[in-house]
Amino acid sequence: MPVVPDPRRNHLLAALPEAEWNRWRPQLESVAMPLGQVLYESGVTLTHVYFPTTAIVSLLYVMENGASAEIAVVGNEGIVGVSLFMGGGSTPSRAVVQSAGQGFRMPAQAMKDEFNRAGPVLHLLLRYTQALITQMAQTAVCNRHHSLDQQLCRWLLLSLDRLEGHELVMTQELIANMLGVRREGVTEGALKLQGAHLIRYSRGRITVLDRPGLEQRTCECYAVVKKEYDRLLPARPAT
Repeated sequence: MPVVPDPRRNHLLAALPEAEWNRWRPQLESVAMPLGQVLYESGVTLTHVYFPTTAIVSLLYVMENGASAEIAVVGNEGIVGVSLFMGGGSTPSRAVVQSAGQGFRMPAQAMKDEFNRAGPVLHLLLRYTQALITQMAQTAVCNRHHSLDQQLCRWLLLSLDRLEGHELVMTQELIANMLGVRREGVTEGALKLQGAHLIRYSRGRITVLDRPGLEQRTCECYAVVKKEYDRLLPARPAT
């Protein structure tokens, strides 16, 4: 029998009080989120918000010349499309699936209606948005002041927090686009981590072998972001 996707594998959906959950459930549509899928482009009015369950989405800022850099990642802890309920309707960033999986989406108007009801939903979404802003700010600081090796460790740890396993399917070219660096730099960084027995990298698959080792090797930025998410959002549901 096929496995029925569970929306409450997304921690924001799992945190909804029962009354709100019963109202939201009919509005949620299960969607596949294949690698590289663009959920929205820069400047385009959003038609849906997305709640990843097993996928990870990268929020990218794209320059006029086509170069891009990641400003945040969203996985099973959050929601893609905060500009919709923050009043903007669109955003200058692009949302791209960086790790394939599943998720759920809700129509834009339904999300606006829920946010405007105020109460627990409004406060939950605002706390999540504050955590997301912290991640964006820390990413900017990290990209300016820390080594590529440290940035790569931070990126791996943030991605790992949003997955249920220890393996990422990710090409070096995609990682380079995320970090806004040359592919050769990612290759060198990945080989260093593999040489230190922290990861195994083969044919687009990164397996984390030593998570504590990655945490020791990264900069303070990972811990700052994780602490803020843990402080602002409900404890993750037991698996």
